Amino acid sequence: MFFWAITIAAMPYTNIDVIESLRERIPTFRCIVGCHDCCGPVTASPEEVARLPVKTDEEHERALAELSCPYLGAHGCEVYAERPLICRLFGTTPTLLCPNGKRPVYMVDDATEAEVHSFLRRTRQVLL
Repeated sequence: MFFWAITIAAMPYTNIDVIESLRERIPTFRCIVGCHDCCGPVTASPEEVARLPVKTDEEHERALAELSCPYLGAHGCEVYAERPLICRLFGTTPTLLCPNGKRPVYMVDDATEAEVHSFLRRTRQVLL
């Protein structure tokens, strides 16, 4: 008699789980205070947007007209701790280098970068 054992790896079941898992795997580094060279119109999943303060249509339109982000303030990113995955990826991979040469000690691994891009492709995205 044969018994087949199936091992089910712990898998994320919601987009929030996926986002949290990816956030933990993207390395961090110190940006130049006040720099916003990589800030611009980006997209984020509804789950990521739900973590951000609500901005008015006027604030979104003004930022878009300036090719900026509505969360970019006078001193940089106002939501840095909650910034979307794409923002976290900037400066951590050779495909999205920091224009000022800043970077983490270890760049993001290829598998994590591919998973971030896959997540962005397969989920509905909202323009910030």
